Amino acid sequence: MSYEAIKIICLAEEEARRIIQLMQQNAVEAIESAERSGKETVASAVARAESEIAHLIHVMDNKATKEAAELASSTANRQATLRARAERRLDGAAELIVERIVNAQC
Repeated sequence: MSYEAIKIICLAEEEARRIIQLMQQNAVEAIESAERSGKETVASAVARAESEIAHLIHVMDNKATKEAAELASSTANRQATLRARAERRLDGAAELIVERIVNAQC
């Protein structure tokens, strides 16, 4: 093999090593970039999820407060109705007791 051929082969091998090193560096940079992008995407998704959860909690709190107020109002109305009915029956019961006491004494 001539000196020129050996020189060309050495230069080609050196060029191949340089290309391999450059490709490895590019691969490392691509991986780092993908990891950064992935972390940013995850952070963004977490932030959106936290915001949505906070909104849903707020909506559900408002709904629960409204339903509790409606239930309290309904319960108060039922309580007033039952009280009025009991008071009417109380008057009737008092009359019945007085009537029986009067009849028992006669």
